[in-house]
Amino acid sequence: MLLGSKGGPALRPGGPWPSSSLLELGGRIVVVDCGLGVTRGLVDAGMSLRALELIFVTHLHSDHVLELGPLIHTAWTAGLATPVTVFGPSGTGHYWQRFCQAMEFDIEIRIVDEGRPDIRDLVTVTEFGEGAVLDERGLVVTALRVDHPPVTDCFALRFEHGGGSVVFSADTAFFPPLADFARGADILVHEAMLEEGVERLVARTGNGARLREHLFASHSLAGEAGRIASDAGVRRLVLNHLIPADDPEIGEADWAAAVRKTWSGDLTIARDGLVVQLDGAKAARGEETA
Repeated sequence: MLLGSKGGPALRPGGPWPSSSLLELGGRIVVVDCGLGVTRGLVDAGMSLRALELIFVTHLHSDHVLELGPLIHTAWTAGLATPVTVFGPSGTGHYWQRFCQAMEFDIEIRIVDEGRPDIRDLVTVTEFGEGAVLDERGLVVTALRVDHPPVTDCFALRFEHGGGSVVFSADTAFFPPLADFARGADILVHEAMLEEGVERLVARTGNGARLREHLFASHSLAGEAGRIASDAGVRRLVLNHLIPADDPEIGEADWAAAVRKTWSGDLTIARDGLVVQLDGAKAARGEETA
């Protein structure tokens, strides 16, 4: 499930939320990225926060990690008493340590006053690099460093279990090695940007040339995402982390038109709360394909 589908940290009235996804694979529940709104998204999806177990963070930009600490803390106050493992790039452990320090008063008083286990004992942070990340109970996770300057530790993730596979591109400029990494995947969730919307986005944010330069150096156009999907031979391409995701002049037809120049297979345009089935069937919550 795509909990948050927009690229970037800004929020606008009625618009989508930043990056987070819920992956159910082989009976395991996995949260991928923790942008603002991830906790609300999980609750709205019907997930018990007490079932939180595995969290993966692709990189430490705020729209992917801002709500990591609050998600775990909220789950803890909801009754979480079982271990949680957080996998992330270098610096993730520092984030978690500082979050717990910032919340020390609340944590300590709830342990004493409410009889809760120590949240710091429940959470293990495992920092990873390129290559093997996890091989446990049939779930295999591998990572590929992608091109997202100036962030050097940004990783695409491939999740495999029982013959099924899902790949998340993370934030990346057009990066041909990603096609080999995603080879034959059932689903490729790839970030996407529409050039015609960038100028309006830049004008709204006021960052001018610097923001424009960052976007084109660090992110993929929709057509480039299509090229990766075609070269990889995936079964379905999901355009996600949309830039811009909240431009009233841009609709699903515009995204489809841009990606159809390079991708002719099954296509899904992300929106918050959308369920994408691994078996290729239409989503339980009204997936639209183009």
